Amino acid sequence: MTVVIKNGTFVNEGVVWSGDLLIENGKISKISSVIDPPVNSTEINADGCYVLPGCIDDQVHFREPGLTHKACIRTESRAAVAGGITSFMEMPNTVPNTLTQDLLAEKYLLGAKHSAANYSFFMGASNDNLEEVLKTDAKNVCGIKVFMGSSTGNMLVDNEQTLNKLFANVPLLIATHCEDEHTIKTNLAKFKEIYGENIPVEAHPLIRDENACFLSSSLAVSLAKKHSARLHVLHISTEKELSLFDKSIPLADKKITAEACVHHLWFSNEDYPEKGNFIKWNPAVKSLKDREAIWDAVLDNRIDVIATDHAPHTLEEKSLTYSNAPSGGPLVQHALLAMLEKVKQGKISIERLVEKMSHSPAILFRIENRGFIREGYNADLVIVDPNSTTPVNKTNLLYQCGWSPFEGYTFSHKINTTLVNGQIVWDNNRIVSPASGERLMFDL
Repeated sequence: MTVVIKNGTFVNEGVVWSGDLLIENGKISKISSVIDPPVNSTEINADGCYVLPGCIDDQVHFREPGLTHKACIRTESRAAVAGGITSFMEMPNTVPNTLTQDLLAEKYLLGAKHSAANYSFFMGASNDNLEEVLKTDAKNVCGIKVFMGSSTGNMLVDNEQTLNKLFANVPLLIATHCEDEHTIKTNLAKFKEIYGENIPVEAHPLIRDENACFLSSSLAVSLAKKHSARLHVLHISTEKELSLFDKSIPLADKKITAEACVHHLWFSNEDYPEKGNFIKWNPAVKSLKDREAIWDAVLDNRIDVIATDHAPHTLEEKSLTYSNAPSGGPLVQHALLAMLEKVKQGKISIERLVEKMSHSPAILFRIENRGFIREGYNADLVIVDPNSTTPVNKTNLLYQCGWSPFEGYTFSHKINTTLVNGQIVWDNNRIVSPASGERLMFDL
């Protein structure tokens, strides 16, 4: 398929310019001020629109296999491309947990069959699967996921000897969920003494508090430094943790990196009375002070990437009492739109946003030929109209779970078109090419 994007306002590598782009055989073949469309090519008029490199989301939970009453790769990858996310990295706490190479291979088969976006799947670590973890191929797997806090099934890694062995021996990037289990259990017991089973959702950031996060994050950082491991700390939610990360080292040279998620940049504890369990995540959405500190860290490069931690649950599950409702929510369809809203508000420039959602994930994970608008790179692109709006309501949600924490909000931008590997996958409010994703590959 040959595609020409005409008259776009391109945002890439800190520069904004106007011009045309030619796509041939799934690759960006030419970037110029004017390109004459070849015969039989598809022309996209991007006049008045931004053309951005597709977003790379380094943390999603698409729930397949085993939890497909909540979501699946087919539905959630479609929601992702509708939101301008062209590549994702999915987590191993599915059922069964992805703790063997055979189970990991099965997920890649599902991705190849169903995904509208490019895909990679983390290998999971447990207290007793180090041998399987060490078989993971760094060329075609994004990393190892370690839950240093509670998770589904047998994925809590709390054995000190196991953690040391993982950090000492794993050559791949180690991505961690950092919350100290003992601290959380102690806090939860205190609130149960007061409220029984009727704990208010406003207690969530007090139960999963800053000390729980910092104790675990600081342990992960100390292990990474001790063993010179590649560590990526996911979903930073507190000001206190930010002291662990360095802003002076270029990203390509960093061994210890951090991620911020859209919900921690958008919501705060002041939103619990209105949103309730629909903004119940782990780690918890915390104070306004924490939110502002996270923004500061995004802007000064202590935090390297912005992602979603997309983790859908059914409406019925989220409507339960606080103690029974699971943590997590759907975000991939609206993450870029939410962050573009922050561009409009002056919180971040569009150049920095593209850096944090496209360039930096590609650099951090060493992804081959993606994350930038460059000749020879895969044509993963998103065309955004800054002059059209996107209302969020149940009629236009692509999430299988059928709800969004942004319901009722109208974003000031619209995702017009998304291309994955040169194929138009989202255009004019509909999925066009449903399974265009390819397996992500990584530079060793």
